[in-house]
Formats: sequence, structure tokens, C-alpha cells
Amino acid sequence: MRGPRTAVRRTARSRARNATIAAFVVLAATVPAAAVAAGSQQVDEVLPYVCALPSGEQTVTVRVTAAFPDRAAAGEPIVPSDVTTTVELPQTAVADLTARGAAGVRAATRLDVGVAQNEATARATWRGSTQPVALPASGPLTLTATGDVPSVTGQGAGELTFSAGDLALDLTPTTADGGATDPAALTVDCTLAADAPDGGRLAAVPVGPDAVPGTDAPGASPSGSPSGASSPSATPGLEDEAPAQRQGDLAPEVAENPPGGPAAKRDAPECRYDAGYPAGPTSLNAYITGYTNVNKLKSATRIPVSCTLIEQGEPQFEFYPDFSGATITQHSSGDLYYQGRKQTPPFEATFLTFDFTPTRATMVLEQTGPLTIDSAGATDFVFTSTDTWIRVPLVLRVTALEVNGTPLDVGPDCRTEKPLKSPEPDPAKHPGDHLVLHGRGEQTTGQPATGYLLTSGGPLTGEVTVPAFTGCGAGGEDLDRLLTASVSGSGNYVKQIQGQTCFVSAEVLNPDECTPDGQPLEIPRPER
Repeated sequence: MRGPRTAVRRTARSRARNATIAAFVVLAATVPAAAVAAGSQQVDEVLPYVCALPSGEQTVTVRVTAAFPDRAAAGEPIVPSDVTTTVELPQTAVADLTARGAAGVRAATRLDVGVAQNEATARATWRGSTQPVALPASGPLTLTATGDVPSVTGQGAGELTFSAGDLALDLTPTTADGGATDPAALTVDCTLAADAPDGGRLAAVPVGPDAVPGTDAPGASPSGSPSGASSPSATPGLEDEAPAQRQGDLAPEVAENPPGGPAAKRDAPECRYDAGYPAGPTSLNAYITGYTNVNKLKSATRIPVSCTLIEQGEPQFEFYPDFSGATITQHSSGDLYYQGRKQTPPFEATFLTFDFTPTRATMVLEQTGPLTIDSAGATDFVFTSTDTWIRVPLVLRVTALEVNGTPLDVGPDCRTEKPLKSPEPDPAKHPGDHLVLHGRGEQTTGQPATGYLLTSGGPLTGEVTVPAFTGCGAGGEDLDRLLTASVSGSGNYVKQIQGQTCFVSAEVLNPDECTPDGQPLEIPRPER
């Protein structure tokens, strides 16, 4: 296999543990997506950028939309919501992609956002991803990315401003049959144009009881949680101190979307190897959770925290002739694991059937075939980029159902008639119905990883169809049509977050990764 040189820029992970983690998705139950709270300010800014395309520098239009609170208390995390980054690439960019044999593309965006309060500054990264987009026959290519952004906590009183900065586009082109192009990835770096209105300013949030929009208030000492949690802990002894007594302005705290942290109370199922599933020499485990859309109900549902056990394969390297880099491929396998079964924990969810009838269901996802994990990447021994595809056949089984307060007997065999199905980039090699999730990660030696890598976790995304239901009902009552009409359908976007893995086969468990009894220390938080 010849390596995609364009994807190779700068580091290699030296550890052989650079594999990927299994993933799953729950699609049947729904919780309405949160609406923008009253008192919010809506941002809709169109900004000019200059992007370095393979064919040369081009002017590109970028539109950023988001919702911010009208004001915030000192020490209160500010989390922009409903964030989208829409990039309109010119026809020349389309030509650059079609010259590589591409018929479609998926993109990830990284927008650098400057945060300032009084004289202090900080930086945040707003990440987003798009659905696969077909390349137009003519005209520009529009890519709309959505994703979660980090919270920002003002360190005292004063207007907190957000301004757009540099933008990076990570493009993954695909051929007409869904395969990878050569090179398999392309990163486009963009700079905010010098004539951008108001220097790219997006929003200003007054912070503190006396702050008024458009003015700066005196600085204050920090209070709040470094993690951007919803209940920040204040710094002792400073709450009642007058502003004049406080020393200087401190930079706003930016929580860079931490995938989670050790929980004081572990609200997660047991996740460890046992006599029925013994650990091997390359065994890992990790927790996973997230959200998925259900298009038919115009809402989203939370994916419960679940355990996955992985046996990773040996990474294969193929070096370039000049030894300037290498490609890396790896094939691994795994299983969902709950009380000895290959499934998720049971979970309950409530949704509205036909928009008005409250329905509550209890269900599980059952793994019905091999779970495979395939990674492909490139490295120049300073920078490494890796794409990972997770495939697993999953059947959604309903174990209990209550409609408008009345329990209905679904029987023992209520399930989707087929496994959940995703678009498959390589159907000849991977036939059959199964879920497909994709993650892309990068790492430079000595710096934290970005995106998805096994050891640090991260986001995995995909799209899935929920098949019709069968076997639902007892005593002559047919509930198949009720569930099929309420839930089944295609094009449901999935976003899942994997936590830090625990390398359970190590002679000494890493206390930063594992509990003393070999469970993953980190329980990830779901992200929309």
C-alpha cells in the first residue's frame, strides 16, 4: 500500500496501542432537542477568508451562526449553542477534488476563536463535522459543519468577547463508489481576510452584576470550575472582596471539550474482563456515550454509557522508499459487554408517538455479528493522521412499552427485523447490514492529540437507518406498525464520544487510565 503523502505532515505515535475502539448507537427513543433559552443573542456573521487550496490561494466565504447568552454571572460557564460553520468553496476547489478522482467529500472544521475580557485573552477551538456531500457539477461547494464547542468562563466582571480567527478544513474525499481517493485526506488552511468586518468579532457577553453590553467593567479574580462544569466551584476568600483589592486581569478559562473525567460516583456499568471474557496481551476497555438524531421525530436521544472490550491487532507499517514516512494500517476486533452479554445496558426513553401520544420504551442493542475496527493512517515520524472505521451489526430489541400510561405487552421477540444499517464506503469488502462510524485523529509529538485516537478518546460520527420492527405484540395485538411508524427511518446522524482507554494487559495499571480493579477511569460525557 502506497501512503498518501499529502496526509503526512509531521508525527508518529510510537506506542503499538494506536488502535481504535468499538462503538454503537441507540436510535429508538427520543428526547426533544433543547431549544435556545430565552434571553439569548443570535449571531449570524458572514466573513471573508483566504484559503490555501492545492491550485493556489482563493477567497472563501465563511458563515458562522451561534446562540450566546445575553449576559452571565462571574464564574458562570458560557457555552455557545447551535453552532454552525458554513464554508462556500469556489469552483476551483471542486476542480482540485475531482482531479483526485473524488465524487463526494466529508469535512471537519477547526475554527480558532479568540476570547478576551478586559486586557486578558485566551483561545478556543470550535470543531465541527459535515455529512457526506456530493461534488457539484458546476458552481461552488457548500459545506455546513456542526459540533460542540468548549465552554468559556469569565474570570471576573467585564465584557467577554468572541472573535473568529484562523480556520482549517480537513477534507476526506470519496470516489463515486464510496472508496478513498489518493491521497485519502487533504487539509486546507484558511486565514481571516484583512478586511473582515469588525476584525471577525462574533459576540460580546457582559459578565458580572453591573456589566452592560458594550462596556468593560473592572476585573475580578477567578471563580468557577476549570472544567467548565455547570456548578463551578468558587475560589475561597475572594467572593466578597472589592474589585479594587483584586490583582489584575486573568485570562478566561476555556474548557476544550474534555471527553470526561473520573467520577466521584461512577454512574456507569461495570466494565472489566472476567473469567468468562479473559484479558489477552493487547486488551483494552473503554466507556462510550453520545447522542443521535431521529429524523422522523425531529429530535435527538442520548446514548447511554456502555462498555466495550477490544483486542487490538498488530499495526502494519509500510515505509516510503526515501524513508521520509510510512503508512500504518491495523485491524482489530471487539465486543459490547454487559453482564456477560454482547449488548448495551437496558435503558428507558420517552417520546411522542405521532406528535401527541406519550410513549415510554425499554430497550437494548444486541450485537449480532463480529465487531471490526480498521485504521489507516500516515506518519512522517513527527506528525501522524489516522482514519478509523468501526463496523458492527446491531439489532434494536424492545423489552417493554407503555403508551399513554398503559403498559402494552410487546412479547419476548420485539426487535428490528434487520440490523441497523449505515452507508458502507467499501460494500464489496464489507457486505451486509451494519452500523459504520468514522473517526479521524491527528497528533504531533509532544502535543495533545486532536480528533479521535484510541488512547485519548474522542468523537466518532456516522449515519444510520433504523429498519422496521417485527415480533412486537402478544395476545393477538400487533405493535409492529406503531414502532415502525414512530421510529424507523433513514439518515439519522450519530455522534459518539469515547473516553480514555484502560490498557488492562499492562503489568502495572496506569492510575491515570484505570481503576485499581482494571476498569476505565474516565467516564465520557455525551456531546451533541
